[in-house]
Amino acid sequence: MKTLSALLLTLALSLTHAPAGHAADPAPRPYSPVADLANMTAAYGRIVGPGGQLRNPAYLPALVQQSNKVTTAQLLQQAAEPNRLALTPAVLVPGWNVGNPLRAGWDGTRGRTKQVAFLNRFGAQLRGTLYAPLPDARDPYTGARLSAPYPGVVITPGSVGGSQGMYQWLAEDLAERGYLVLLYDVQGEGTSETLPHMSGSAFPYCNPFAPPAGDPELGTQQMTGCPGVPFQQLSNFTTGTEDAVDFFTGAANPWLDLWDQSPLDHPTAPGRTTKLAIIGHSMGAFAVSQVQEYDDRVATVVALDKLAAPKGMAPYDQGTIEPEVPALGVQSEYGFTVTPWQLSGGSSIVPGGGAPDPMRERETGFDAWRASGEDSMLVVPRASTHLEYTDIPLVLPASRYGQDLASVYVQRWLDRYLRDGSQGALLASSLRYLEPRGHGRWQPITLRRDPLLSGRYCSAYSLGSGESHQEDLDWTGVGC
Repeated sequence: MKTLSALLLTLALSLTHAPAGHAADPAPRPYSPVADLANMTAAYGRIVGPGGQLRNPAYLPALVQQSNKVTTAQLLQQAAEPNRLALTPAVLVPGWNVGNPLRAGWDGTRGRTKQVAFLNRFGAQLRGTLYAPLPDARDPYTGARLSAPYPGVVITPGSVGGSQGMYQWLAEDLAERGYLVLLYDVQGEGTSETLPHMSGSAFPYCNPFAPPAGDPELGTQQMTGCPGVPFQQLSNFTTGTEDAVDFFTGAANPWLDLWDQSPLDHPTAPGRTTKLAIIGHSMGAFAVSQVQEYDDRVATVVALDKLAAPKGMAPYDQGTIEPEVPALGVQSEYGFTVTPWQLSGGSSIVPGGGAPDPMRERETGFDAWRASGEDSMLVVPRASTHLEYTDIPLVLPASRYGQDLASVYVQRWLDRYLRDGSQGALLASSLRYLEPRGHGRWQPITLRRDPLLSGRYCSAYSLGSGESHQEDLDWTGVGC
């Protein structure tokens, strides 16, 4: 079975590889049952691929140990504040919020963390964690000394029970490169409170018969008169992002002095000079796509499946989204389930009948960003699922290297737009990543870009202006 899987994977790579500098965009590739089966197999690579969860002997013992530790800590935290109930899978299901157990020990050895809590605009308590470099640390990739203050990043999780632990990988990767990061749970998810406190008292209260508040043009329109309930609504993620940015940039932030509040020397978006990026996944990605339009504190945005403009995904879309800042979209071939070629019509989140449309991922937001003149990039990892960006143990599909690839591009994107870094670094064909292997080890690996990009959906970029403008609307010759 392992030999067959390896053969199918090799065949799929040979079918999906194309040189970066292709002369003309080819027609979309014909259906190949061998390549389709190999691609579907590769979509489970994080679990069964080389070095995956079931093939790394350090993984299962670390998972048991960290699950017990995280679950116990969360239950004790909840018991200490019985008036701030978090009725969520992260608290109620053991292991849900553990993240990648191979990263255990990062805090204190590769970076540092501090748990925080703050109230959102409806009085519900949101919990989060700040991540920062160790004092006098060196960049693990370049060896350069990291000195405070640092550019800031706020990460908003996805919906359907998304929680902090699932996104620690990105917060840690950014912190050890010299960023101050706030990772938090929106109302009704993770360890954040489920119900609002509209009366201002210590106990939850709302009037479910009150007119729903909010503004659809800002993506903040509530579904009910009880703000934040249900949690599966866009407004929880837009208001959550805004309230988290308020906390991060305000006096209540205990590590505010670690944030670089000096203006950008060469901002690419007019008037956006604050060294702050917002990142979101899933519903969080739609939220940050919307918030970047009207929050002048945001210098750049990263959307992990998917960047959205001019509209988000129905039925959760609100208002019209106008691109205002440089945007990176890292988007996926599959949604929550891995479907064959013939069921790859529609979106990855809600697939339908039909063959893959190479333009599908470009059309969610990249094309609108490009038309606006703002710098934009779209990366679609091969065999990726909607769950690439969440660390979930054993049960849900994700490719072997999609998360690694996403982290590298996020790191390079933020270096470009928060530190005036190199545009060329975003276009490199060979990428380095430090991957956790357990027992405090991080192993360097080399990612070859083109074989790791989708052979079904176009990746693209449109960067710079004037003589520095570089653009490719079909990076690996998929057929756009």
